[in-house]
Amino acid sequence: MNFQAFLDIAVVALRFLMPIYAVVIVYQCYASMRRHRRPEKPLVTLQVKGAKQKVPVLFWENSIGRSKGSDICVLDPSVSREHCVLLRRQEGWFVSDIGSKSGTFVNEKKARDRTRVLIDDEIRVGNTTFILKRGDEYKEGLRPSWFFSKASNKGSLQPYKLMILITLFHLFMAVEACFSNEVKDFMPLMIFVCLEVIIWAFFFVSSFVFNRINFEIEALMLFLSGIGVMLLVRQDVRSAFVQLIAMTVGIVFFCFLVKFIENPDRVNSWRLAIMIGAVVLLLINLVFGRVQNGAANWITIGSVSVQPSEFVKVAYIFVGAAALDKLQTKRNFIEFIIFSAICVGALAIMGDFGTALIFFATFLIIAFMRSGDFKTVILALVGAVFAGLIVLKFKPYVAERFSSWGHVWENAQTTAYQQARVLTYTASGGIPGVGVGNGYLKYVAASESDLVFGLVSEEMGVVIAFVIAAAIIALAFYSRAITTRSRSTFYSISACCAAGLMIFQSALNIFGATDILPLTGVTLPFVSAGGSSIIACFGLMAFIKAADERTYAAKRIRPKEEV
Repeated sequence: MNFQAFLDIAVVALRFLMPIYAVVIVYQCYASMRRHRRPEKPLVTLQVKGAKQKVPVLFWENSIGRSKGSDICVLDPSVSREHCVLLRRQEGWFVSDIGSKSGTFVNEKKARDRTRVLIDDEIRVGNTTFILKRGDEYKEGLRPSWFFSKASNKGSLQPYKLMILITLFHLFMAVEACFSNEVKDFMPLMIFVCLEVIIWAFFFVSSFVFNRINFEIEALMLFLSGIGVMLLVRQDVRSAFVQLIAMTVGIVFFCFLVKFIENPDRVNSWRLAIMIGAVVLLLINLVFGRVQNGAANWITIGSVSVQPSEFVKVAYIFVGAAALDKLQTKRNFIEFIIFSAICVGALAIMGDFGTALIFFATFLIIAFMRSGDFKTVILALVGAVFAGLIVLKFKPYVAERFSSWGHVWENAQTTAYQQARVLTYTASGGIPGVGVGNGYLKYVAASESDLVFGLVSEEMGVVIAFVIAAAIIALAFYSRAITTRSRSTFYSISACCAAGLMIFQSALNIFGATDILPLTGVTLPFVSAGGSSIIACFGLMAFIKAADERTYAAKRIRPKEEV
């Protein structure tokens, strides 16, 4: 057997190995997330004065009221439905009245704004008085979280070992690309080296500068974004380097946001400024936006094109989420509704209906998490349908965009050209794929962005394509699981919304490319080419990272009152 024949066999073997390898990497990321959690015990307890009853306080922010939806439900007619909030900060415990009729009292003094509460202090709501006690005085066991209940006692994979697995996966992609059928050179290895320098520098900074004790979220981001970079090598080397630069900016943005939102009260103080900045950004886009692919959502500065709506996604979650005591105010919610209307309306005027849908879906998640009321969601849906009918009435060309939906083969050479090619080449890729750089979808417009799911399916196989989709979907389950352990409702809401936004965006991308839904022209998070998109994705993941209780563990200060 000559060397060339051996090389061909090795490359084919790699194609069959990589789907299994991808499953292992994603599994290890999420398996590690489930381990090394704090014991399921209360932070403090509230003892009912004059009775033996003790109420465990499980969260950093706890609503107290007569409503059954309250974290601490008080069956007292003199207590308002939403009475007050008991919350923990690094300085200690505080209670904040949220507009109750009878008021909230600490040691018989009326609480105004946030009032400090120490161990053995009394908190009176209505005719019920609680005494704040240490959590270790609560002897009964608590039910563990469903996500972590089956976690193994086995130690999770060390972060550096996970990084080695990811590096090898990217290396295998580079090797495949080096020996593609059309071009054989070592440019993919050069891109690979640059990619690994960036991700390993990020790993060392996170581990030794920021002293982070967990790296699973980051590993998942680097794994997915690395796939996107390596897919570009045989399409456009310049685009691969641009994606690397955007990825670096995204990493810096991620680190900045994680640090910035370390204090949820700081976020609230910047909320108005962020809202105004996002609106100004959209207005600039409306005035100076350049039409591309039917939407005027691009701003060109020299040789650089920016999509402002991607960054507004991050700002949107900033504005929608808040600490629990701030969340309950009507003014806060009204501001958010107005801001939502401005964002969706501006995107509709630009013609970017795909992103407008993403914003609206995120609005529904935030509205439900803030109110817990399906009536709010139903009302919003009715309003959206009404607005959609108006758009179709006055902008009939929008309906023409969807004319080929469900009729892809009848319009395979015209309006459904892209979807027809995606379906054809996805089928030709099969399980192992044809190899990085060997596909034909790369010659179709937007294959590296809007149609990237088809590109992955063709060149790397449908297994890896579905692993990428599953990795993004699993973020929703993880975000939901950590909400009860987050230090603030800001983290809980922002994490769920960030995960929900990326899932909805992924669904539009995947189902649009495969003709299950109309093609709306949105990117697949991390994998699609696009500097603005990948930077925004890193920013969204910062919310999920911050919601993980371990993120700030090394920097917590336990107040003396809690010891």
